[in-house]
Amino acid sequence: MKTICYCAAVRTAARKTTALYDSILEPAGVTLAQYSLLRRIERTETVSLTKLGRLAELDRSTVGRNVKALEELRLVRLGPAKDQREAAVRLTPAGAEALQRARPLWEQAQRRVEAALGAAGAEQLRALAAAI
Repeated sequence: MKTICYCAAVRTAARKTTALYDSILEPAGVTLAQYSLLRRIERTETVSLTKLGRLAELDRSTVGRNVKALEELRLVRLGPAKDQREAAVRLTPAGAEALQRARPLWEQAQRRVEAALGAAGAEQLRALAAAI
C-alpha cells in the first residue's frame, strides 16, 4: 500500500491554490501574499513590523522583505512607531486603491476554490487548519 506524505500533499495544494489566487489577482497588480499583508495593514491602520509579523504568522525578516517590496510599489509607507526602535507601516492612497481593485478579484478566487472544494471540503479544510 502506498503511503501519502501529508505534508507534501498540503504543500502542493497550497502552491496550486496560491498560483490560482495570484493569477486572478494579477490585474490588480498584487500577489496573494501582498494582498494578505495589505489587508492586515488596512485593518490595523498603522502597525509595527513586529506586530504585523505576529498577525501574519510570519517571521520579522520575511515581513520586512515583503513590506520593502510593497514600499517600492508605493503601496505602503514606513514611519516611526510608538516604540522608537521599531518601524511602523501604513497604507498609502495607492495601497488603498490597489486593495479596492483586488478585493472583488480575491472574492472571485474564493468562489472558485469554494466551488472546487464543495461545502464539505471547505469545512474539512477549516478543520484541518484549526487542528494543525
